[in-house]
Amino acid sequence: MTNRDISFIVQNQKPLMLRPTDTVQTACRRMCERNVGAVLVTDARAHLKGIFTGRDAVQTISRGSNPAEVALSEVMTANPDSIAPDLKAIDALRMMCDGGYRHLPVVADGIVVGIVSRSDFKGLELDQFEDQQSLWECIC
Repeated sequence: MTNRDISFIVQNQKPLMLRPTDTVQTACRRMCERNVGAVLVTDARAHLKGIFTGRDAVQTISRGSNPAEVALSEVMTANPDSIAPDLKAIDALRMMCDGGYRHLPVVADGIVVGIVSRSDFKGLELDQFEDQQSLWECIC
């Protein structure tokens, strides 16, 4: 199946969500437990406030900050791009490529419903995206 709806990809997902006041250490521990590369930072009603990734963790530690003392709100990417669940896989791939990131929150009516990462996409979707990118490069 090519170019699936985002809603299909995240249909049974329970994304890792933490609060802005949670620490980097807590986020890293939970990411390890769930084997995921990102945390969606939300308020109590699952409104997206930010995203925290493994890259953010590395940057925090490399600055000499104590992960047990740093709140996610201090190091997350605030107000990240997101995608609606009724869009297609190719739309998500395009957004991630254009934005230079590997994780994209899925938000419906202001509420987090999931997250997609590049590894969620299948071979034919990736092939289709790469074909479109190649065509676009030839045109420009």
